[in-house]
Amino acid sequence: MKFVRNPWHSRHAPSTFLSRGRVVASPERPERAAVLEAAALRLGLEPVDARRFGDEAILAVHTRDYLDFLATAYSRWRELEDAGPEVVPNVHPVRETASRPAHPVGLAGWYMADTACPIGPGTFEAALGSAYSALTAAELLQAGEDAVYALCRPPGHHAAADRAGGFCYLNNTAIAAAWLAARRGRVAVLDIDVHHGNGTQAIFWRSPSVLTLSIHVDPTVFYPFYSGYAHELGEGEGKGTNRNLPLPLGSGDGPWLVALDEALAILGTFAPAVVVVALGLDVHEEDPFRAMRVTCAGLAEAGRRIGRLPQPMLLVQEGGYPQAGLGRSLEAFLAGFRDGRRERQD
Repeated sequence: MKFVRNPWHSRHAPSTFLSRGRVVASPERPERAAVLEAAALRLGLEPVDARRFGDEAILAVHTRDYLDFLATAYSRWRELEDAGPEVVPNVHPVRETASRPAHPVGLAGWYMADTACPIGPGTFEAALGSAYSALTAAELLQAGEDAVYALCRPPGHHAAADRAGGFCYLNNTAIAAAWLAARRGRVAVLDIDVHHGNGTQAIFWRSPSVLTLSIHVDPTVFYPFYSGYAHELGEGEGKGTNRNLPLPLGSGDGPWLVALDEALAILGTFAPAVVVVALGLDVHEEDPFRAMRVTCAGLAEAGRRIGRLPQPMLLVQEGGYPQAGLGRSLEAFLAGFRDGRRERQD
């Protein structure tokens, strides 16, 4: 099995974000990718360096004005008098009644949903590299690989078509899913991150060709708060192709795997040509968010059940933050996944 990496990720090193009124150190640090890469290599996965792509694949998901904002935000911010070291918004509009501003501070609020996605000097390059990793992995899948792991950093599933949020800038999962849907037909996105994939849901909200499934902590008590509820099913031609399976805060292996089985049953009915897994390891019991209590054994079993699906599969790294068990979490999931692939062939 191959995995795709991109060294550009280290150019993005956010320092802080605001959590419940406190300024805290960001857990979305370059070292998390280094830990995950080491784990993939220990398992014997074959590394592939991401290649560059043009804007076309990214613009299939994100708007041109948003991409231009990401490309210029830091340089424009640094031109402001007394500007801080990173672009961080301090005002957010009610978009439905607002006009798009021209000032860098106003644009930051327009295009950034929260304070967890600061933009530094290398953020845009790192975000592009992350998207390129997902696209390179999708390309490998299209060329005949059965399964590929895209080691994407920064993550992406909170990024909407024209808005960053929750450590995410470009929606790697959605970019890869849209690219594959244009070539293979129906695609299912299975998001098992501890947080709801709100950006992915919004991007495919009206799409009949992409099924979005998300298992996550109940948003009544957890980020992103404003979406991820069970009644959200999509609209228009996409009505019924969005499903959310929220779980109580602190859920462990049992309820998480029950929800996974429900999601896999829905996926089977949809019968996609390809499956894209938004792989969040922040469900692990030792993750800094401490929002779920899934063990390495639970991750291995989830990997096995997902791996038994008949479709070609793209695994896109989402959350999972520095802690002693981060590498073990990935190893457990991927080992279970490989076992599931072998069982499928028997």
